Amino acid sequence: MQRPGPVLEDLERFRVPEAPQTVFYVPDFVSPEEESFLLERVYRSPRTKWTQLSGRRLQNWGGLPHPRGMMAEEVPDWLQNLCEKISSLGAFGGNRANHVLVNEYGPGQGIMPHQDGPLYHPTVSTVSLGSHTLLDFYRPVSGLEGAEPQTQQNRYLFSLLLRPRSLLVLQDDMYQNLQHGIQERDRDTLTRQVLNLSAAQARSGETLLRGTRVSLTIRHVPKVIRTRLVLGRR
Repeated sequence: MQRPGPVLEDLERFRVPEAPQTVFYVPDFVSPEEESFLLERVYRSPRTKWTQLSGRRLQNWGGLPHPRGMMAEEVPDWLQNLCEKISSLGAFGGNRANHVLVNEYGPGQGIMPHQDGPLYHPTVSTVSLGSHTLLDFYRPVSGLEGAEPQTQQNRYLFSLLLRPRSLLVLQDDMYQNLQHGIQERDRDTLTRQVLNLSAAQARSGETLLRGTRVSLTIRHVPKVIRTRLVLGRR
């Protein structure tokens, strides 16, 4: 795998100003050669690393996050380079990424609206490989009594287009206060509710067919339990 290119000294120039705080969208964050290498390593991983879920399957690298602390596992070299490249941008407030979820979505697959929760540093970074997707954002479900029935449709706010090889970084309100998800469809017709059309070099009215997409969700888990401490070794 080729070495990472020059460090992006200023994420600020990749901010999506039309979105609430804070979104950075970096097109072509990895090269076509890096993308091919990463996909090859994802699919060379042992079958036991895959977990099949409804609508997608995933691999977990770095440990299983838990309120009492993540039992740290080594992130393999083929992912470590990417973790260091993103960490060097200051995405995690000076911390280093130590956890990666690899999700595979076939055409027509998606994930329900959700929030990533408090186990992580309040930043999520995602590198997309193989295909685009639309990441949709929603108001959280209100617990107020007497509120009108809340559906996914009337909670929808806007979307972001994630092209292959791009990096998305979400912070602040975008991480802490909004839900995000991917609708289950095999094509996306873009509208002006897609806030990063210009940065993603797309236009309203364009229809994109989905292929198989692999997402690398890279985060920092602050609370970590080292194996040697659990085993009582010094």
